[in-house]
Amino acid sequence: MKTSNKDIKKELTEKIKDLFLQNPRSKFNYKQITKRLPDPEQKEKKFISGLLYSLAKEDFLIEVYQGKFVLNPRELEKVKSIGPIITGTVDMKQTGKAYIITDDLLEDVRISPNNTQKALHGDKVKVRLFPKRKSAKTEGEIIEIIKREKTRFVGTIQRHQNFAFLVPSNKATPVDLFIPLEFLNGAKQGQKAVAEFTEWPDHAKNPFGKIVEVLGNPGENEVEMHAILADYNLPSSFENKVEKAAEKISDVLEEKEIQKRNDFRDILTFTIDPFDAKDFDDALSFEELGENTYRIGVHIADVSHYVQENSILDEEAYERATSIYLVDRVIPMLPERLSNHICSLRPNEDKFTFSVVFDMNEKGKILKTWIGKTVINSNRRFAYEEVQEVIESGEGEYSKEINIINSMAKIIREKRMKNGAIGFDKKEVKFKLDDSGKPLEVYFKEQKDAHKLIEEFMLLANKAVAEKVGKASGKAKPKTFVYRIHDIPNPDKLSSLSEFVAKLGYKMKTDTRKNISQSFNNLLIRSQGKGEENMIETLAIRSMAKAEYSTQNIGHYGLAFDYYSHFTSPIRRYPDLMVHRMLHAYMNNSASFNEEIYEEKCQHSGEMEKKAQSAERDSLKYKQVEFLSDKIGVEFLGVISGVSKWGIFVEIIENKCEGMIRMKDLSDDYYTLDEDNYQVIGNNKKRKFKLGDEIKIRIKAADFQRKEIDFELVE
Repeated sequence: MKTSNKDIKKELTEKIKDLFLQNPRSKFNYKQITKRLPDPEQKEKKFISGLLYSLAKEDFLIEVYQGKFVLNPRELEKVKSIGPIITGTVDMKQTGKAYIITDDLLEDVRISPNNTQKALHGDKVKVRLFPKRKSAKTEGEIIEIIKREKTRFVGTIQRHQNFAFLVPSNKATPVDLFIPLEFLNGAKQGQKAVAEFTEWPDHAKNPFGKIVEVLGNPGENEVEMHAILADYNLPSSFENKVEKAAEKISDVLEEKEIQKRNDFRDILTFTIDPFDAKDFDDALSFEELGENTYRIGVHIADVSHYVQENSILDEEAYERATSIYLVDRVIPMLPERLSNHICSLRPNEDKFTFSVVFDMNEKGKILKTWIGKTVINSNRRFAYEEVQEVIESGEGEYSKEINIINSMAKIIREKRMKNGAIGFDKKEVKFKLDDSGKPLEVYFKEQKDAHKLIEEFMLLANKAVAEKVGKASGKAKPKTFVYRIHDIPNPDKLSSLSEFVAKLGYKMKTDTRKNISQSFNNLLIRSQGKGEENMIETLAIRSMAKAEYSTQNIGHYGLAFDYYSHFTSPIRRYPDLMVHRMLHAYMNNSASFNEEIYEEKCQHSGEMEKKAQSAERDSLKYKQVEFLSDKIGVEFLGVISGVSKWGIFVEIIENKCEGMIRMKDLSDDYYTLDEDNYQVIGNNKKRKFKLGDEIKIRIKAADFQRKEIDFELVE
């Protein structure tokens, strides 16, 4: 049946209205609308101009100048009152568009640059959702900024005759801050500085700010590391009052307190840590009880004995929530007098500890568990490398004891894996630096038996502590506690992973929790040493949920534990300090702690953990750029580690530094992204570059400002 002009006009009017409602502040003329409408036919095009003027007559549109129209703000108000409203967090892209991460929907909400309403990365916002079009992504517009995530921004000064700008270093801030000259605070052209956001006037294109700290000249190690910390609003030192509070704490162990504790000072005890560590949170003790039965103690620094709740030190530790490990330094959660001296389990010194002690047989079966306050004296400080040598050679100091503990750790690990734990053993990239912080060479930190030995006993202690509180007796509700939880993988992400690896010949069973974890482990084992190993591990990690802190226990999926907490690192993690306090109180018959208050503390700790991880990643990226900056023109073999519409990410095999081959530099064809199959494809020759492929690259450029390395393809 032939469609009448009336029907065509009616349908076209709805499409035009929809376009303006989706872009309520954009101005469009006839040509722009024609481009944006989904495949308009020639017949439809001739009606567009007339319909625009009709809609202006109806006051739906306003003609701002000849032939150019915008949605009448009154229409926007009407729609605002009826569109679904959600809240979420802004994930801003450098193009100016954003995605809203929200718990209200299964998918992120896309926001075009003209609908962000001056929101910036990380802001908590209210969003009005647009009517969803068939098979299109959910879109919307920001209608209110609930809370600004950041008010301070790090960047480079760009000075003009009558004003200046701070050009942010972080790509997630796609707008420069306008700085009046009287607020430059002595900052000079090209210097790195910190600007405080002051206002964003209605009709201004840029937010206004003032310089609150001049960091110095780009490229200097101290300047760059302080810039990274300032960008995440993380501290670089302690205030004087905090240091003074730490100085007042005595390092002499009171005899009265020693008498209250279980004394382990005559029991063989040692610490195992990285060779450059200064804060020793944990120690292991070893006793033979009888034939093939042993007592192994996990002793943790009793920080809660020294850091009293609501004290200056406690408030500072809570604000920081974690120690930060940049490439060239540690920014501790507690002042060094506590973290490296009083609380650190240094050899041949009496120390107060909170301990979990296991009586076990040679098969790794736990016969008895005791938890309580102790005093220890470590006999020996080991580095991981020393213990690894003892394990491999069977010789060296305490070799008998270390090898017994190691054999038990292996049994415990094997049981854990059989129960459905997932084993990711990613290599960590580390740099050897000279005295000025310049990277000299790359080395990798691998999980060997010495690391796994410590890991298994720390996991065991964390689990025992969580079970002590979480497994309430009878029908009593468990008391409030801080758990480390990990949810099952997102079903959509799991389905995508399963479909993708099936194309590579790997099968995954995703019908039960246990089958999912077994499939993950089989996938990781079977892909080892193959071209796709890196890609599969990356995609598997991306499909997993993120571990977090909560008072609501759902278990830890990745470890296959029903109860799990963080107890073993109170020098460097605030949740562990909370766990120590709660556990001690409950063991002394305390009433349950306030769940609401502790859930808030969990959320804060999680947010600070993410910031610290981001800062750590940025410092690593900066050192990678610095490391490759004198290797322009050098060729390397790499693996494709990611694909986007901008280009191909490649990780160099020998040093794990990552860079990008930009699409515009692939000159042999016009390439487009095939998102579903993690590849880019040439339009004419159909050449493919796929995640996991090995390719040869040449270093093209190193951008210190953006912490990016550009590669070019070597044919």
